[in-house]
Amino acid sequence: MSVIVITGGSRGIGASAAEHISRSGLGVILTYNTNPQAAAAVTGRIEKAGGKAVALKLDVADVASFPAFRESVVLALRESWQATTLAGLVNNAGYGLFNPLASVSEAQFDGLCNVHLKGPFFLTQALLPLLADNASIVNLTSATTRVATSGVAPYAAFKGGLEVLTRYMAKEFGERGIRANAVSPGAIRTELGGGLNDEFEAMLAAQTALGRVGEPEDVARVIAMLLSEDGAWINAQTIEVAGGYNI
Repeated sequence: MSVIVITGGSRGIGASAAEHISRSGLGVILTYNTNPQAAAAVTGRIEKAGGKAVALKLDVADVASFPAFRESVVLALRESWQATTLAGLVNNAGYGLFNPLASVSEAQFDGLCNVHLKGPFFLTQALLPLLADNASIVNLTSATTRVATSGVAPYAAFKGGLEVLTRYMAKEFGERGIRANAVSPGAIRTELGGGLNDEFEAMLAAQTALGRVGEPEDVARVIAMLLSEDGAWINAQTIEVAGGYNI
């Protein structure tokens, strides 16, 4: 069985993606940072549905921990799937912060950078030796890279950097047949940034051509597609999954 790693797989888009990926026949190694119970709930649902999943702890902001994490992945591959390589990597873990440019602190800036750009860069580097030829990398970015939204400038800037990095991954890893694409969600009903209240949701829905905010499953299906043969000729692209947000 082919196996993928998805970071931040214990909730929201990551959890939904882990379940969709499993249903497509792939094994899943999902990561969590602070909530092992939520991660266990996701792996439990996957296994109840007939799939196989392992949850590993990972702080994507802690680059120094990546070599040890890689060894944990190697162990999980061997013990759970009798495998030695990965078929894909989904850099999904993240968090939101609402703060105008004028009041963003250096610590807030660095925290967002570490999770949304530096972490994916060095985690991909760390796991690259485990990625099989013709594997797929999916990086989660954001529609805020296209539509300027007051209060999320650092988050959007680092997601924009991740979109550029995605194209460089596709260029540099292409000789091994490894594809790299970005998925750019619009407003999604998750806990990111504290979630959506009714008023905010109504405002976002009114700005979306399809008249609603997205659900995690809307994004998960696209991630699963990019990891599958259906996405085999898609490379170096950013796919916005936003229902027609601010067009």
